[in-house]
Amino acid sequence: MTDRATGVATGRELAPAGVGIAGLDEILRGGLPRNRLFVIDGVPGTGKTTLALQFLLEGRARGERGLYVTLSETSEELRASAASHGWSLDGIEIVELSALTSEGTDEAYTLFHPAEVELQQTVEVVLSEIERHAPQRVAFDSLSEMRMLARDSLRFRRQILALKQFFVGRECTVLLLDDRANPDGDLQLHSLAHGVIVLEHLAMDYGAERRRIQVMKLRGARFSGGYHDFRIRTGGIEVYPRIQRGTLRKPSSDAPVQSGSRELDALVGGGLERGTSTLLTGAAGTGKSVLAMQFALAAAARGEQARVFMFDERVTTAMVRAEGLGLDIHTPIAEGRLVLCQIEPTEMSPGEFAHQVVHAVEEEGVSLVIIDSINGLLQAMPTERLLGVQVHELLSYLATRGVTVIMTLVQRGIFGAPVSEAAEVSYLADTVVLLRYFEHAGTVRRAISVVKKRSGAHEQTIREFRIEVGGLRVGEPLTQFRGVLTGNPEYLGQADPLMADGG
Repeated sequence: MTDRATGVATGRELAPAGVGIAGLDEILRGGLPRNRLFVIDGVPGTGKTTLALQFLLEGRARGERGLYVTLSETSEELRASAASHGWSLDGIEIVELSALTSEGTDEAYTLFHPAEVELQQTVEVVLSEIERHAPQRVAFDSLSEMRMLARDSLRFRRQILALKQFFVGRECTVLLLDDRANPDGDLQLHSLAHGVIVLEHLAMDYGAERRRIQVMKLRGARFSGGYHDFRIRTGGIEVYPRIQRGTLRKPSSDAPVQSGSRELDALVGGGLERGTSTLLTGAAGTGKSVLAMQFALAAAARGEQARVFMFDERVTTAMVRAEGLGLDIHTPIAEGRLVLCQIEPTEMSPGEFAHQVVHAVEEEGVSLVIIDSINGLLQAMPTERLLGVQVHELLSYLATRGVTVIMTLVQRGIFGAPVSEAAEVSYLADTVVLLRYFEHAGTVRRAISVVKKRSGAHEQTIREFRIEVGGLRVGEPLTQFRGVLTGNPEYLGQADPLMADGG
């Protein structure tokens, strides 16, 4: 099949032109349709040049000729930028406007201001170089210079149309880099291009900026829409595609995920079903992290892979606490069955975090994921209203992979007042375990109960628990409470059923 407008084979008949950025190629379902013209749109500093260089380097790796047309930077600046990522541009031709337009003049080293060079002269020089090198991939940086030369939008549009017509039949895939002149971009330019990719960076009130990419348009090809987070590292751009639910996989085992505590497992109905999510919620200090770690260590003892993502504390702090409770945390870590990952919320976007989780599941066979805590994850969100959507996507994906998830949520204050509607994710969890304080005879004690379990039966009672050597020790069910529904329960029964130190 051929394109009626151009008379050349359509991109669907050819293997896509991979960009060389794994996450972006995944979003594009393999890469860009070949022999078409695409706009890479973004304000200065968003990574357009880096993306274009990776596109050309990927072509070089595939044996394709590449050409970088620079209208604003010198070739030395471009090579220095590539060298900062550890790249060599050998084998990629660089056409530098200032060098070409100054040939034959007395001012050989003068950098011309765009307004001093006629648009037609500039275009003719560039196109002659493209004809001479016959590249299969071209990066044109940037259209802002041509826009300044054109002086008006009509002349600029005609020149882009002429440029597009020039590439027809040349079997060349072209990237046009454009600095976003207004918040909505150049809509006329977007209408002429076969596809448009927008790069953005968002300044946060505190911490590192967030970067995201969006494929706004890709004619005749499917792609993953919406925003996807990305980061510029030494070595190039890393794109973190939004999680796709995927096909359902059967869990590696049908046995429930147990904590190693007979009383605790009885409380949750024999254990946590695989592929489900559990929320441990309660006031600060009630023992949520200890309980989550107990599940992780029990999984590691069974030979499973567990991963703990910690937003609220340091790895060393978690290890010291485990040691203080007499828990053997060093053995499973040394054997690779348990990995503690410290996450800095101000430095990591939610998309990058989700990518780490996906990698742990797909590449390392992790079957138990612990997120400690959702409050910390909230701080990594660009806006609080996105929290539920982000967590829902992640939990849905993990459920299809048969991965069990345990999350902690810190409630505000000693008595556990709700944090906010934005952080209320209990409706997303399959099981909700509530840890809280209660009063008896002038002393403060801890209680645990299951308030929700979608996947099966559970105890309706409240049990007392203590944190001591060996982890959580859970007592027998207690019945004589007052004020349970107020959130401040008081035990009115006898002291006999209550737990004693070391008992």
